[in-house]
Formats: sequence, structure tokens, C-alpha cells
Amino acid sequence: MTVSLAPRVAVKRSREELRALAEQGERELRSLAADEASPADVVAWVARNFGTDAAAVACSMADAALPHLVAEQLPGVDVLFLDTGYHFAETRFTRDEVGRVLDVRIVDVLPEQTVAEQDAEFGAKLFARDPGLCCARRKVAPLQDALAGYEVWFTGVRRDEAPTRANTPLVTWDERNGLVKVNPVAAWTFDDLLDYAGAHQVPVNLLVSNGYPSIGCEPCTKPVAPGEDPRSGRWAGLSKTECGLHV
Repeated sequence: MTVSLAPRVAVKRSREELRALAEQGERELRSLAADEASPADVVAWVARNFGTDAAAVACSMADAALPHLVAEQLPGVDVLFLDTGYHFAETRFTRDEVGRVLDVRIVDVLPEQTVAEQDAEFGAKLFARDPGLCCARRKVAPLQDALAGYEVWFTGVRRDEAPTRANTPLVTWDERNGLVKVNPVAAWTFDDLLDYAGAHQVPVNLLVSNGYPSIGCEPCTKPVAPGEDPRSGRWAGLSKTECGLHV
């Protein structure tokens, strides 16, 4: 494990080549099984067509199931942690544990401004007054900058998380960021994720067992009652349901 403040910068194939690869991957993985390709099959396809230096894993540090799954076939892969400045202490602890126990390279992705600098320009608690703008500045723009150095990125998006994610494909072309987007655990349930984490003894954020099945920034994340939408604790009381990373 290594820790870095900067992502790798690799020579990328053209957008047309990468878009064609995404379409090819979706066809190949659909033909692997009568139902759907497994998460390991999806990672294997990436390993065959890309490589460790070309790939990144986006991880919110709710758990380390996805980084572990990817690192099994792409050891040393970059794991991008969006360091918004608003994280729970438990999330930072999980980040450190992921870097300590897995064969990955943690990359801290930082916003252009510190929280104090943002407060000075926009006023305190922008997250409460304009959560969309806060997410855009502290998550979406920094991630877009970081992804410029890669050809493919892995996400932990699952179809069961919310209606907005119900049709998540395994492989797709990410037009906004200009690279291939892979969602290997799209078909998993929350229980599947926890079962994998337990079976492989990978870190899980302590908040998960305390009513937080989906974890974002501390001011904008609340615990969820049993049976509620796993993401209902994100921006609770607001119409906002997504930070904008997955559109």
C-alpha cells in the first residue's frame, strides 16, 4: 500500500477507442451467463483490456468490499477518496484501514478550496443553503479532474440503493468524464456487500452497524430506520437524492 495526493497520469486511448471498448465490454459480459456476469467476471474483463495504471476505484469508505474485489485482480490499483473536509471521523479511520490492509494505492482527491476558503467566499454552511453547489465544488469537480488520468473507473453503485439507480449497467461509457465506467456490484444487495466484506475480512465503516447504510459528508448524512431506503439518510429533508457523481 502507498498513499498519494496525486493520481497516476497515464497516456490514454482516444475517446472513440474507449467508447468502443465500453460497448464491447457490455456485449461480452452479457454473453457470459444466462443471468448476469459476476462482479469477479467484470473485474477480469477490465484486467484483460486495461491494467492497473489505467484504472481507478472510487470509494466512499463505507466499506472496502469494492477495493478488495478489484485489487484481487488489479493489485496496487488507485483508490480515490474524495476528501471533502466534512467526513465523519469513522470514515477517515476506514480510509486509513483500507490503505493499511489492502494492496491498493490511496489517492486523496481534494477540492480546489479548503472548507474555510469556501466559507469565506460563499458563507458558512453552504451545504445547508445550496447542497448542489457544495457537492459540485467538493465532489464532482475534483473527481472529474482526478479521472482525467485514467481510462476506466470502478464504482460501488448498486441498483437496490434507490429508484434512480435501478437500471445501472455493469459497463457503460461515461460521456461527462470521458472514460469507461464499471459498476461490478450493481446487482448486489446491501446484504451481499456485507456478506462479502465479512467473508474476506475487509474493513467496514463502524457507522454501517449504527444505522448508516449509505455514508456521505457528516452534516448531510443521517441514520436510517430499518426498512427505509438505504439512501434516505442522505440530504434528509431535502429534494436532493444524488451528489452528482453518477448522472
